[in-house]
Amino acid sequence: MPGWHLSGGIFGRVIMNDVPSHTQFASQRSAVSGLAPLVAIVFCGILVVGAPLPALSLYVHEQLGFSSFTVGWVIGIQSIVTVLSRHYAGTLSDHHGPRWIVLRGLPLASLAACCYLASALLPAAPEVRLAVLIAGRVLLGIAESLYITGTMSWGIGRIGAARTGKVMSWQGIAMYAALGLGAPLGLGIQSAYGFAGVAVLAMVTPLLAIAIAFALPPVPIAGGERVHVPVHRVLRLIWLPGLVLALATVPFASMAAFLPLAYSVKGWAGAGAAIASFGIAYVFVRLVGSHLPDRFGPSRVVAASLGIELVGQLVLWCAPSPAVALIGAALTGLGFSLIFPSLGVMATKRVPAELRGRAVANFMAFFDVAIGLTGPAVGLLTGAMGYPSAFLAGAIATAAALVLMRSVHAMAPPA
Repeated sequence: MPGWHLSGGIFGRVIMNDVPSHTQFASQRSAVSGLAPLVAIVFCGILVVGAPLPALSLYVHEQLGFSSFTVGWVIGIQSIVTVLSRHYAGTLSDHHGPRWIVLRGLPLASLAACCYLASALLPAAPEVRLAVLIAGRVLLGIAESLYITGTMSWGIGRIGAARTGKVMSWQGIAMYAALGLGAPLGLGIQSAYGFAGVAVLAMVTPLLAIAIAFALPPVPIAGGERVHVPVHRVLRLIWLPGLVLALATVPFASMAAFLPLAYSVKGWAGAGAAIASFGIAYVFVRLVGSHLPDRFGPSRVVAASLGIELVGQLVLWCAPSPAVALIGAALTGLGFSLIFPSLGVMATKRVPAELRGRAVANFMAFFDVAIGLTGPAVGLLTGAMGYPSAFLAGAIATAAALVLMRSVHAMAPPA
C-alpha cells in the first residue's frame, strides 16, 4: 500500500505518494469553474443580510417606534455576534473543512429570517417584537460567520492559496452585489408587502445556497493535530491591515443604517437607488480593476481607494439633492471596492499556511467590528446632529484609515 504523508497548504493536505496532490488540482482549476458556485452561495447567503438591512431601520424606527440609537444597535448586534464567533468559525473550517461549516451556517440564516417573520406578524407589544427581531439578528450573526468564513476558505482550497487575492475579489463581488441589489429589492418588497415580505425573501435565499453547496465536493481538511491557537497570535500578524479595513468600512455601515432615514427626513425618494449605486460601482471596479493591486501594489491601491471613498462621503454629507447623493454613494462604492482584497492579500501573506483559515476569519472580523460599532455610535451622533452627520463620521473614519496606511505600508514582514 502506498505511503501517506502530510503536505502544506491552507488546510494541511493529506495526499498519497502516487496520486497528484490537491494543490496541483487546485492550481490547474480555473477561477471560473472553481469559484462560480461559491460566488452563487455567497450571493444568496448575503441577500439574507442585504435585503432586510435598509428595511430594518425603517421597521424599527417607523413601525415599532424606537429611537435611532436602538436602530443602530439592531443593525450592529449581528456584526458584534459575528465578530465573537469568527475565530471559532475559522477553527471549525481548519478542523472540519469549509463545506461542513457552510452547510451548518446557511440553515441557521434561514432560521434567523423566521424570527424576522415572527417579529412582523406577532400580535404583541413593540418591545416583544423587538426582542424576537434581535434574536434573529443574533442567529444571523453566527450564521454569517460560518458560511462566509467557510466559502472564503473553500474557494482558496479549490483554486489554491497562491490565488487568495482572486478568491477575495470574487467573494467580495458576490457580497456587495447582494448588498447593493438587496437594498432596493428589500425596500421594494417592504413597500408592497411590509417587513413580513422581506422576511420571507430572507428565509428562501439560504435554501437556494444550500442546494448549491450540497452539489459541491469538499476540499481536504487539515492534517495533523488539532492544536488550539490563541486569537492574539493571529491578530498580532494582521491587526494593522484589519484596522484599516474596519475604518474603511464605516462609510458603508453608516450608509446601510442611516441613508434611508436621511432620505426620509429630507422628503427624498430613491434611497434604495443610492445604495444600489454603491453596489454597482463596487462591482464595476472589481470587474475591471482587479489587476490593479498586482500592477501597482496593494498599498498604493488602498491609499488611492481611500481618497475616492473620502470624497464620496463628503459629497453625501453636503448633498443638496438626491442626484448629488447618488453620486456620493457611487463614489463611496468606487473607493471601497479594492480595499478588502488588497488588504486581505497583505494580511494573509503574513501567516503560516496552517493558520490561513483562522487568519481569513479574523481579518473579516474587522469588517464585522466596523458594522457592529458604527450602528450604535453613529446612532448617537445622528440623534444629536441629524442623519447627514452619519456621512461626516464616514469621512472622518476614512481620513483616519489614510493616515494609518503609512504604518501598514512600513509593516515589517513576518519573522
